[in-house]
Order: sequence, then C-alpha cells, then structure tokens
Amino acid sequence: MAEKPQPVRVLYCQVCSLPAEYCEFGSDFEKCKPWLIQNAPDLFPDLLKEADSKEADKVAQQLQSTALSSGSADGSATSGGASASKQEEVKRLPGGKIKKKEKQEVVIEKIVRNKRKCISTVKGLELFGIKLSDASKKLGKKFATGASVVKGPTEKDQIDVQGDIAYDIVEFITETWPDVPETAIFFIEDGRKVAAA
Repeated sequence: MAEKPQPVRVLYCQVCSLPAEYCEFGSDFEKCKPWLIQNAPDLFPDLLKEADSKEADKVAQQLQSTALSSGSADGSATSGGASASKQEEVKRLPGGKIKKKEKQEVVIEKIVRNKRKCISTVKGLELFGIKLSDASKKLGKKFATGASVVKGPTEKDQIDVQGDIAYDIVEFITETWPDVPETAIFFIEDGRKVAAA
C-alpha cells in the first residue's frame, strides 16, 4: 500500500505574515531581512553575505568614528538628519507605491452625448483653493446653463456644465479667479492634453 502524503510545513514570516519564500515580493522587504537572516538563512543566501559585509562596514565605521575628532563627527550627524527628513517627505502607500504630488492644473473636456448634446467638464479647480459648489453656481449663471458638481471616474469631484462652452470657460476662469494662470489650463482634444494658452 502507498504511503499517505504528509502535509507541507510552511514557514511564515513574523514581520509581513507571508510565506518566507515570498517576503521579497511583499510591501517592505527591508523590514523582513533581519528575521529571514535569523530564521531562514537557507532561503536567501545572498542576505547572509550582505549582512556580513554590513557588519564589517559597521565595525570599520566605529573604528573611524573613534579616530575622528568630535567636530567632524557632528558634521556627519547633521548629514544623517537630512537624509531622515527626506525619507519623511516621501509618502508610501500600501503595496510600496510612492504617492506623487498632484500638479496644479485645470483640465477642461467636452463630452458629446446623443450626437448633438454636449457637456463640458472642468477638473482641478479645487487645487487652486476654489470651492466647486460656488464655481458651479457662477458658471451656471454666467452661461445660463445647468452646472453641477459630480464625482468623476477617478472618484474626484468635477464640474459638469451643459453645453459646448469649453473655450468660453477659459476666459471666465481667468477673469473670475486671477490666481488660476492661463498656462495651467488644458483641454482634452482627441484624447490628448492641449494647452489652452
């Protein structure tokens, strides 16, 4: 009779809770490295070599710091503080992605529906500190059309104005809100972003 197969014992990382073989694909492999070196050295032999070289570098650095004068040691401490502040500026999202700052720009797009009816959408006014509800009221009164604040496909608020008034909106925006420069206004035409100026 054939032997019954035994279940496989999987070693899970205590830091990221993934199987140890998959830690390198996790969100923050750097935090897992010390645990892997200690508990699963056979899975990542390169980490052992790296750890040995880091330890040698630390010992050499300690020897140099004892030989250096206190004035130069203060200089190295300030450079370390600067690198720490740069790390804080970078915002990391889950999955290890880095969040980018949004560009301050207004994007105007004309959407055609039912072959003859148009909707002009205005995105990005809130980046200049403009309340979208107030802006939609002003646009509706100026162009005598319906204007409303809606959530766009990217889950961000935008203003929908009925009618093909995309080119007239540029002049109105620059006159009404002088802190929005004309160079920061763009049109989307045929799927390409074109400067309004």
